[in-house]
Amino acid sequence: MTAPAPRTGPLSSLRVIEFAGIGPGPFAAMMLADMGADVIRVDRTRSGKTLETDGAHPDLLNRGRRSVALDLKSEDGQRTALELVAGADMLIEGFRPGVMERLGLGPQVCLARNPRLIYGRMTGWGQSGPQAAYAGHDIDYIAISGALYGFGRRDEPPVPPLNLVGDFAGGAMMLAFGLVSAALETRDSGKGQVVDAAMVDGAAVLTTAIHALRNRGVWTDDRGVNLLDTGAPFYEVYECADGKFVAVGAIEPQFHRVLTDLIGLEENGGGVESEADRMDPAQWPARKQQWSALFRTKTRDEWCALAERSDGCLAPVLDWKEAPHHPHLAHRQTFVEHAGVVQPAPAPRFSRTPGQIQRPAPHPGEHTDTILTELGLTSPATP
Repeated sequence: MTAPAPRTGPLSSLRVIEFAGIGPGPFAAMMLADMGADVIRVDRTRSGKTLETDGAHPDLLNRGRRSVALDLKSEDGQRTALELVAGADMLIEGFRPGVMERLGLGPQVCLARNPRLIYGRMTGWGQSGPQAAYAGHDIDYIAISGALYGFGRRDEPPVPPLNLVGDFAGGAMMLAFGLVSAALETRDSGKGQVVDAAMVDGAAVLTTAIHALRNRGVWTDDRGVNLLDTGAPFYEVYECADGKFVAVGAIEPQFHRVLTDLIGLEENGGGVESEADRMDPAQWPARKQQWSALFRTKTRDEWCALAERSDGCLAPVLDWKEAPHHPHLAHRQTFVEHAGVVQPAPAPRFSRTPGQIQRPAPHPGEHTDTILTELGLTSPATP
C-alpha cells in the first residue's frame, strides 16, 4: 500500500467525509481540501466497473480528495459509512431533507457515533420551511432572496449571474465558513453540532450592503439606475472598437478624475462637471452615451495601455482563456497548472501554512481499498 502524500495547509489536522453531490457541496469540500483537510469523498457504487483510472477525473470541483465507493442502500455500505464518520471531524452532505435519515446516516445517528462531529448540510431552501421538500436550483434561491432582482440593466429583465451567487458564494462558501466556525467551537466545548447551510440564507446575507444603501436612501428599487448596477457611467462595462470590453469602476472623485484625464473625456465632448453633477442620477443616461461613444474609438488593449495600470480603476474584460495570462494574475500565480490542467489556485493565501491542490480529482472508488485498509476496515461487498 502506498502511503498518502503529506497534506499542507492550515486545516491539515482535519478529516472530512463528503457524501458525493453536485455544485456547492463539492466546492465547499474542495475549499477544505485545498487548505489541507483530508477529505474522503463517498461515491456511489455503480453496476459494472466502479474504478476508472484513465488519467485524472475531469471534474476540478472534486480535486484534492480521495474516493471510496459504497452502496449506501445496503447494510454493509451504511455500516462502513458510519465507521468513516466515527473517525471524522466533519461531514458534508447535500441531499434533500430526510434523505440521510432514511439511509440511517442522519445527524442523530452520526452524532451518537461521534459526539464531536460537525455535520454540514447543504441545501437550497434549508432544512425547514414550506419549500424545504421541493426541488430548486441556484436561480430559484437567489430569486426569492432578492439578489437576482438587482442583476440587469434598466428596462430589461434580471440576468442570472451564472450560478456563482447561490451555489458557490451563498452556498458553498457559507457552508465552509460554518464548518470551520463550528470546528473552532468544538475545541472548547468538545461537542459537535449540525450546520444548516441554505443558499437562500447565504444569498440574502450577500445582499446586506444593498439593504444598507436602501436604508440610507441612496439606492432605489429600480434596476439598472443605481450606483453599482450599471446606472452610473463611471461603474459600467463599455464596448471598444474591436468588439471587446473594458470595465470601469472609478467611483471616488479622485479616481474618476484620473480616469477621465487619461481617456481624454473632457476634450472629447465630456465637458467639466461638478461633483454634484457627477453624482446626479438624472444626468447619468446622457453621460453614459458620451462614455460609450468615446470607448468605441479605441481597442480594448489600447485603452488598457492608457489606463489599466493607474488609479483610474479600468480593467480589461478577459475571457476564460485570457484570464490566466494576465500579467498580474500570472505574477501572483492565481491560476496554476496541476495534473496537466490550468485551473484557479487555492485561495486565500497563508504566510506560514499555505494551502495547495493536494491531488487531482479522483475517479469514483479509486481509493476504496486504501482508505478502508488505513481504517482497519474490510471492503464491503460491491455489485
